[in-house]
Amino acid sequence: MAALICGSMAFDTIMVFPQRFKDHILPDKVHMLNVSFLVPELRREYGGCAGNIAYNLMLLGGQGVPMATVGRDFGPYAQWLTQIGIDQRYLKEITESYTAQAYITTDLDDNQITAFHPGAMSDAHKNRVPNDAGITLGIIAPDGRQGMIDHAAQFKAANIPFIFDPGQGLPMFNGEELLAFVDQASYLTVNEYEGALLAERTGFSFEALAKQVNALIVTHGAKGSEIYTGGRRLEIPAARPDAVNDPTGCGDAYRAGLIFGLQKSLDWEVTGRIASLLGAIKVVQHGTQNHRFTLDEFKRRYRQSFGSDLVC
Repeated sequence: MAALICGSMAFDTIMVFPQRFKDHILPDKVHMLNVSFLVPELRREYGGCAGNIAYNLMLLGGQGVPMATVGRDFGPYAQWLTQIGIDQRYLKEITESYTAQAYITTDLDDNQITAFHPGAMSDAHKNRVPNDAGITLGIIAPDGRQGMIDHAAQFKAANIPFIFDPGQGLPMFNGEELLAFVDQASYLTVNEYEGALLAERTGFSFEALAKQVNALIVTHGAKGSEIYTGGRRLEIPAARPDAVNDPTGCGDAYRAGLIFGLQKSLDWEVTGRIASLLGAIKVVQHGTQNHRFTLDEFKRRYRQSFGSDLVC
């Protein structure tokens, strides 16, 4: 069972400002802001929702293929994907664009100023969901607006069940458009804030939304998550991380756990715990694709975290 992972591929340039923004921004001058921050610490990471989900699924031994549009500067990322063995057949290069880029500056209070250039991601609609490639599961993660709309319709037309994960792309859609996604999807996953916005825009409660899909998953960070399925609400405990260093990409790690559980036909209690543990492992490392583990190591962590064996 192969999963097609539709979403962004991006470079994340992460800078640390060793002071506080508030000490350099005058509140009464924000209408004429002209400020520069010296950032002696900088990292460039491989990221994007499709890349991050594919990476975490690969660590578990699941089968996932990212589908995304990338730019003419994608070479180093492509080499990384080759090195770790991730299939690139559905990555389409847009030669006149750069790969999507996020520039994130964090201060000592963990405040962030982010600039995001979508680049090639805006052409996501130029990719099509294949209906003859053995794809049996999909996910639509944040991507170009038209691409997300088109790929949902293509999954539906091909009778391929998929997870709708609107993420930070949710504000791009109105209530009617979001309900159209839900109507086509088999599974829906959001974090707590996204869930509140989804409910507000659609006028549907979590319970009502859950009736339209096989499962609705709502994550609450360190407080765990909940899964609405079959008229039940399952409470999934959070796995305790060894340290909390960088939450970026934890949501993508969680989604990879959902895909793995669906691929292995595991029940939702186990699937949710796998997803929770993946997020806890990721949060220890800076960057979204720097954590490592073997499946045996993951199973040991699973037993330590939840007191039962993981059989998959």
